Amino acid sequence: MLLSGTVVADAETVIHDGAVVVEDDLIVAVGDRSTCLEEYPDHDRDSYDVLAPGTVGAHVHSVQSLGRGIADDTELLEWLYEYVLPMEASLSPAAMRTAAELGYLEMIESGTTTCIDHLSVDHAAQAFEAARELGIRGRLGKVMMDKDAPPGLLEDTDEALEESERLIRRYHGVDGGRIRYAVTPRFAVSCTEACLRGARHLADDYDGVMIHTHASENRGEIETVEDETGRRNIQWLDEVGLTGEDVVLAHCVWTDESERELLAETGTNVTYCPSSNMKLASGVAPVLDYLDRGINVALGNDGPPCNNTLDPFTEMRQASLLQKVDRLEPEALPARTVFEMATINGARAAGFDRVGKLREGWSADIIGLETEVTRATPIHDVLSHLTFAAHGDDVQFTMVDGTALMRDGEVLVADAGAIRSRAREFAAELDVTC
Repeated sequence: MLLSGTVVADAETVIHDGAVVVEDDLIVAVGDRSTCLEEYPDHDRDSYDVLAPGTVGAHVHSVQSLGRGIADDTELLEWLYEYVLPMEASLSPAAMRTAAELGYLEMIESGTTTCIDHLSVDHAAQAFEAARELGIRGRLGKVMMDKDAPPGLLEDTDEALEESERLIRRYHGVDGGRIRYAVTPRFAVSCTEACLRGARHLADDYDGVMIHTHASENRGEIETVEDETGRRNIQWLDEVGLTGEDVVLAHCVWTDESERELLAETGTNVTYCPSSNMKLASGVAPVLDYLDRGINVALGNDGPPCNNTLDPFTEMRQASLLQKVDRLEPEALPARTVFEMATINGARAAGFDRVGKLREGWSADIIGLETEVTRATPIHDVLSHLTFAAHGDDVQFTMVDGTALMRDGEVLVADAGAIRSRAREFAAELDVTC
């Protein structure tokens, strides 16, 4: 396939009147449109106003999709324990499957091609199957909670680790490596030391398995961990083995100097979730400081109950604006930096090589956007447009591993209307207090 348009190959490379050529699951050429047409005359052709790498949602909760809007105007621990965890506990296998499908559908429709997905304690296999069916690239993991969990989610430590290992053996590396596993303790508040250390052992036992958890999102969370362990949150995670290049820590809003040094020294990945942090009034992550220290910072939406959207373009805009207003520096977190966080930095955090840029020999994870809307008129700088003006519903084309998941705004890999219909039915049955 030969795709043409304004090609945003990465944060530094824009090719006007360009093209991307795909064969099987790889990009074989990126360049001037006329040259590509001459060299690949027999390829099927399609065109979009802007072509870009698929974005990476480096911290999402697909299976919370049925709870969009159930817990507005609450802080983290109330939001989690009074609303979201009871909702997760109430989901049947069929509801969990539909919730995951709904989350992946929203990602496909809004230009996210790769995600790091924090699932739930039960029925995690349903999300793995949904990811395989819908074609998303993902690093998924079953949640582990062996203390301070509500009824229906509290599990035995050994059983949590054993179930995680069964899922690793079943799903890690399937579909040509498109689906991979992350061992996923929810956070230090709800996991014993044995569980956290067990997560490290599991990741070490299987090549390419990573660790994904929450950290230092909220001051109440940090106080709880410090009361129980005598350590700051990142210090505690480091002590039990949950730092390193194979670890993704979501949020990291409240860290001190020693913790930031640990993150940098260990090469731990951090995911910035600005909309969630604002909505839950958690605070502002010190992203500029992390970047200055060489820490890999990716971008995530978090979950629909605390965002309430998985639109990556909304998140890019929020990411930049929040840092500017927090630092009172208009040059803070410019468009090019945010675009890297949403693409190549996210791919690096997720452990996927040759993903996150449009390059010859890289995976064909590509999105196409339309710009024939008033909001996109005029476009002086396409990266500025993508960061500050574009919306997820501008995305008309989504491709992962050379397979078109959506073309001309129509999802090809699932019945989108049927998924939305099932989601409404299951959501109507949830035992939640709005």
